[in-house]
Amino acid sequence: MAAMLSMEEVAKHNRADDCWLVLHGKAYDLSKFHEAHPGGSKIITNNAGKDATAHFSMIHPPDIMNKLLEPSDCKGEVDMSTVSAQHKGKMPQKKKAPVKAAALKEGDKPPIEAMLNIYDFEAVAQRVMEPTAWGYYSSGGDDEITLRENRRAFQRIYWKPRILINVRDISLATTIAGFASEMPCYFTATALGKLAHPDGEPGIVRAAHRAGLIYMLPTLSSAPLSDMLKAMAPGQVCFAQLYVNPVRARSEAYIKELEAGGVKALFATVDAPQLGRRERDMRHKVETTANVQKGGKESAKQGHARAISTFIDPSFCWDDIAWLRKATKLPLFLKGVQSAEDAVLSFRAGVQGIVCSNHGGRQLDTARSGIEILAEVVPALRAAGAPPSFHVLVDGGVRRASDILKCVALGAEACGMGKPVLYSYASYGPEGIDRMMSLLRDEMVMVMRLLGTPSVKDVDRERVLVRDLTERADPAPDMSAVQNYQPLPSPVHVIGKL
Repeated sequence: MAAMLSMEEVAKHNRADDCWLVLHGKAYDLSKFHEAHPGGSKIITNNAGKDATAHFSMIHPPDIMNKLLEPSDCKGEVDMSTVSAQHKGKMPQKKKAPVKAAALKEGDKPPIEAMLNIYDFEAVAQRVMEPTAWGYYSSGGDDEITLRENRRAFQRIYWKPRILINVRDISLATTIAGFASEMPCYFTATALGKLAHPDGEPGIVRAAHRAGLIYMLPTLSSAPLSDMLKAMAPGQVCFAQLYVNPVRARSEAYIKELEAGGVKALFATVDAPQLGRRERDMRHKVETTANVQKGGKESAKQGHARAISTFIDPSFCWDDIAWLRKATKLPLFLKGVQSAEDAVLSFRAGVQGIVCSNHGGRQLDTARSGIEILAEVVPALRAAGAPPSFHVLVDGGVRRASDILKCVALGAEACGMGKPVLYSYASYGPEGIDRMMSLLRDEMVMVMRLLGTPSVKDVDRERVLVRDLTERADPAPDMSAVQNYQPLPSPVHVIGKL
């Protein structure tokens, strides 16, 4: 067994090109990794040669180092009795909000009752979150065309309501992958929940239970997996998202932990063999990242690619599905299917279902929206002989109850929601998620009544017009309407009147 390191030894490695940090009692060499750190290089190099556990724990779980780093990067355990006050890492100073005049202090936020829709939570979250955290959550790939398309596609689908149907009693209940849900939606996996709220993912687990919904636990969480599993109520159904690790034994160990914890289905992400360029996020980090194109070091793009390649295997392919099926007893889904061809291949590969998704518009820009993919996938699966027991889900861009029901109408069992959960959580904590779901539930009852659909099973393709879904050309604007239309204000713009 290797001898323990003293803090004096660690402190010698205090430069960007020789950068050791102590995290949870172990010393790690981050000389290369800091260049690829999604949170920026300086947050690591400022703490070179120090114990940075306190700040690290605010965002990351202890086990994330096993996912991001090679075993050789761990230099050994540190004798913590040799750690003095001078060895403690520096906490970064809080930055000003992007637009100082619009920034909201905690006491200046609109009352939660002023939140009338998901966009209202987004407006508040933008002004209360740290700029780097907001940039990480809100950014899309490159020019963010797909990010915007995820929303715009829903607006090209129109309803065909039916009248004189008894809609006194409305049932929102359904099943997702065979498991009961109070609504045809679920909380999908999103990384780093503590950027929204200190409780992180365990708080989302509990909020999902209160809402009667399923939560998909993320691989790159802020909280340890053990904490997320402990937060589950008796009988609560959770799924789990999986990035396949280049070291397959790591993935297999993670899967076993999920199974032992009572997770009910496994969703392997297949649309991110490399991290997309999220320039909005990158711009927030320019001032804290001094290594781009300097001194022959890696560019930002190459750095991010290196970062993700340490815990996501870019060689993962169709041939590996057989290994993954053997590695777990859980129902297996592929998350990130973007074409009818791959949907059919997924069915033939023997998985239990798919998620039509473009990773929230954060990967390949100008990829199609999840709802458009769904409209292509469902007929192709039926033509290929896939039974109704082959589960089809979708995510991306959902902000209204009508969006959820449009997904159902086009053949999805349910749709995933990511950013709405984060934005409501960041704005008002767990109560924010509860308020968001209450609004969404009321909205859904209204839409189903106006559609003439008493239950979720009554929402079918006959209720939607999809002729314009694939038509992305912008029509000539009606200038008279544009000039006379007064946009709806968000609560942050009418604070003085509340």
